[in-house]
Amino acid sequence: QVQLVESGGGLVQAGGSLRLSCSASGRTFDRYVMGWFRQAPGKEREFVASISRNGGSTNYADYVKGRFTISRDNAKNTVALEMNSLNPEDTAVYYCAAVFTPPRLTSVAGDYDYWGQGTQVTVSS
Repeated sequence: QVQLVESGGGLVQAGGSLRLSCSASGRTFDRYVMGWFRQAPGKEREFVASISRNGGSTNYADYVKGRFTISRDNAKNTVALEMNSLNPEDTAVYYCAAVFTPPRLTSVAGDYDYWGQGTQVTVSS
């Protein structure tokens, strides 16, 4: 089992940047594919990015591609989401998620086994 804790959310102006971090408990962090999802008020939770167990492969939603970067440090049990060129449509609660040894990267929320409590990101216009 793994516990996930996000940090780094906050209020930023449009065009600005934020870096989210997710810290994971446990000794098998490198066995998990990690993902970031977000949920805006009144909307479904949506995929943002995922990263393979060794960090060698990544996948992004089209609406963040080129602006967001996911990375991980298996020695520190952390995964990060660097967000640049933020716009008000990026406002949401951002969640870190983990899935144990899946066959491939997945963007489906239902595939993930563990979730953090979320961190609020608000982008003002």
